[in-house]
Amino acid sequence: MKRRLAREIAVQSLYHMEMNEVEAEEAVTMLLAEAAGENEGEVEATDLTGAKAKDFILELVNGTWSRKEAIDGLLSDYLKGWQISRLSKVDRQVLRQAVYEMIFRDDVPGKVAVNEAIELAKHFGTTESGKFVNGVLGKMIQDLDQLKAKI
Repeated sequence: MKRRLAREIAVQSLYHMEMNEVEAEEAVTMLLAEAAGENEGEVEATDLTGAKAKDFILELVNGTWSRKEAIDGLLSDYLKGWQISRLSKVDRQVLRQAVYEMIFRDDVPGKVAVNEAIELAKHFGTTESGKFVNGVLGKMIQDLDQLKAKI
């Protein structure tokens, strides 16, 4: 499975969990089925099937969701003039997932997490979402070592 696709499904799952108060397993399963059904040749069916793909997405979703309070606390220090609760739901999920990958995962370089988040924000958010996410995460990546030590 391509990690970009996994991140897209993970962000959608986080959004679905927040909006509908469902568990990660239910959100991921539904979105994987929906993505497989809507496949228009852009993604090979094998990219959406298999335990390995689902496990990776669930790890992203559960990891982000279980550390939501810690992540929101870190984000609040970098949201100049904004409160986490006032962000669009899409931008909030994109930022949360990126911070989770930057701080809590060792297999994702910080710059990759930032670039992926910018692309997700552009894809799912408003015309300004990519710039906003870039601004917040760009500041955070400068302090990445201190942030990792803080957690």
